[in-house]
Amino acid sequence: MNLSYWIGYKVFRTLARGWYDFRIVGAENLRFSGSAIIAANHVSFLDPPFVGQVFDEPIHYFARKTLFDHPLAGKILRQWQAIPIDRDKPDTSSLKATIRLLKSGKKVLMFPEGTRSPDGSLGAAEAGVGLFLAKTGAPVLPVRLYGTYEAYPRGAKFLRPAAVTLVVGKRYQPELPKDIPQDRELYQKLADEVMQRIAALTI
Repeated sequence: MNLSYWIGYKVFRTLARGWYDFRIVGAENLRFSGSAIIAANHVSFLDPPFVGQVFDEPIHYFARKTLFDHPLAGKILRQWQAIPIDRDKPDTSSLKATIRLLKSGKKVLMFPEGTRSPDGSLGAAEAGVGLFLAKTGAPVLPVRLYGTYEAYPRGAKFLRPAAVTLVVGKRYQPELPKDIPQDRELYQKLADEVMQRIAALTI
């Protein structure tokens, strides 16, 4: 970890275990080396740091491209290994960078729903995560957060006390058909399977 990432890691780890009643279900599933798409539900701005602080190694994740326009914020996000992405018009450089990371053995956090839930419930998966699965063949680690919506829901101005639980599923290798062309239909099918596995994770 670089110094900036390490400081953020320690701050959020302390926040999770101090301010929040944080626990992990399935912690044994976190112990593996090599690449993975860490696929999680998305209900709060707290989701990325709450997932990131359970790994003892740096992970990569997406951040809205406009956040990088601010010089200081952009510098910190890059040091925290964020990948800039435009949800409306994803550019090829971000897609290629993510594919390279996964093929080189890195872990990348993704939210299949694409955006935060307005009410804390699970939404439908977008095809994007399926594209990365099809292009890299990376394994998937499904995880599900409970309580981050109560801690910091969409539109909230202040953090709230809450019990937060991260449920970690078993890593799996998606089956990639050889004779079916890689197109949006395949990407959506793979993405839907990811979301189904997240939905199956209960406390």
